[in-house]
Amino acid sequence: VVYKESVGTGTPTPITPEMERVKRNQEICSSVLYKENIGKATPTPVTPEMERVKRNQEIISSVLYKENVGKVTPTPITPEMERVKRNQEIISSVLYKENLGRATPTPITPEMERVKRNQEHISSVVYKEGLGKATPTPVTPEMERVKRNQEHISSVLYKEHLAKGTPTPMTPEMERAKRNQENISSVLYSDSFRKQVQGKAAYVLDTPEMRRVRETQKHISTVKYHEDFEKSKGSFTPVVTDPITERVKKNMQDFSDISYRGIQRRVVEMERKRVDQDQENLTG
Repeated sequence: VVYKESVGTGTPTPITPEMERVKRNQEICSSVLYKENIGKATPTPVTPEMERVKRNQEIISSVLYKENVGKVTPTPITPEMERVKRNQEIISSVLYKENLGRATPTPITPEMERVKRNQEHISSVVYKEGLGKATPTPVTPEMERVKRNQEHISSVLYKEHLAKGTPTPMTPEMERAKRNQENISSVLYSDSFRKQVQGKAAYVLDTPEMRRVRETQKHISTVKYHEDFEKSKGSFTPVVTDPITERVKKNMQDFSDISYRGIQRRVVEMERKRVDQDQENLTG
């Protein structure tokens, strides 16, 4: 401060090319004088002993650093710490998105879709490999009751949070859309049923009680059939026989003959196998 007070007001002068040249010369002279004061040195090669000493010094420095660190007490990860960690991750994600600039959207190509699906499959495989073995537990009636109660509670809470709505009239367009949705749902359900259920048999134990019920049902069906036959015997409904009816009747008869001759042998074999199996079950 005293130095600046004693300095008067000066006149600024522009830096000319001559001043720049003099300044560079002064820097070069200073560098030359500094190097002249340094004596001549003999370069030495880096020997294995020097490499060993250097590594030992690094190891000693690492050990001393760790010795200066005090002992710590491990603490368990509590739910509160988990919550704080998730909040920090969410905040970091928000701040990261705020710092992002404008981007140029790129279309999703079929190659990108294929890579995305492959990544999902790989992630699913890796996730399943990391899972340990689990012990399956049976679903008890108590667990079913608790599950139903939870569903009822969720439904009640959901309805409590709903605000009042404004009823809208059902227009013909809405009716048409509703019918289309029902048709689409029915088609999807039928496709799913055909893929999952159709063609698969349900295995049921053939117990003596079930065989008894089956035989009883056969007898009842036979009695009912004969009863209906006796009632309808002797009565008929006259119909007009025209060439078209005759042709249809003949075609149906031909189809029946072809079907009967084609599957009669299989029916006989299946019936014989069923009888043999029943006999084995009774004797066994």
